[in-house]
Amino acid sequence: MSENTISMPRLNEAAPAFEALTTHGKKSLADYHGKWLILFSHPADFTPVCTTEFMAFARRQKDFAALNVELLG
Repeated sequence: MSENTISMPRLNEAAPAFEALTTHGKKSLADYHGKWLILFSHPADFTPVCTTEFMAFARRQKDFAALNVELLG
């Protein structure tokens, strides 16, 4: 792969640095240094599956936090 090729990170590869404006303010990958991070997204249109997935993550948030895992959707 050339240096200019952009692709999604694969397993065991570092995630690219990012900054994003969220409903909880500006977030960046550096904010999660030293923690595990589950980064998830949804398609442009909200579907019942997306809603179900977001709710499932929210219900388990305390379980993830106990394992030093942050969620970012």
